[in-house]
Amino acid sequence: MKKYDCIFLDRDGTLNPDPGYISSINDFSFFHFTIPALLKLANKGNRFCIVTNQSGVSRGLIKPDDLEEIHRYIKKIFKDNSISLLDIYVCIDHPDKATEKRKPGPGMFLEAELDHDLLLMDCLMIGDSIDDIRAGEMLGMDTMLVLTGRGQETMSNLLEYEMPTYIVEDLSHGVEKLCH
Repeated sequence: MKKYDCIFLDRDGTLNPDPGYISSINDFSFFHFTIPALLKLANKGNRFCIVTNQSGVSRGLIKPDDLEEIHRYIKKIFKDNSISLLDIYVCIDHPDKATEKRKPGPGMFLEAELDHDLLLMDCLMIGDSIDDIRAGEMLGMDTMLVLTGRGQETMSNLLEYEMPTYIVEDLSHGVEKLCH
């Protein structure tokens, strides 16, 4: 298996079901396969960053404290399972007023690169949206499109030159592909 400097993970639709604007810890849950899949990668020496667009905050649909509570929970679950989560990077920009921080912009990745001395070209981006794939490709990373969340829709809208390195049913299948 290729060992990545860091594996960047999208949140909604990749690690957890995405019903749209998760505004409470009560509405958040990982897919049943998420933690076992990440454990396999962690046991091979991989570490992770979560990079997530959360425009629900700027839209007034998610309170910042509630988003922080969800992210504290995610960090706790990673820690409890000895999965190396370097950090969670969040962009709350509204799409109409997006800065370079909002995926597919490079902002969150460049911040992580500086914070953790990463070599982005030796990283992998896993996500379910075209913005995840474009961000990874623009930064020279391997990319993995999961068909959970918006993955099916993304798959049908990919342009010929936007082919991800891997296209998989879900994170669990992606890990199997990486580990073999």
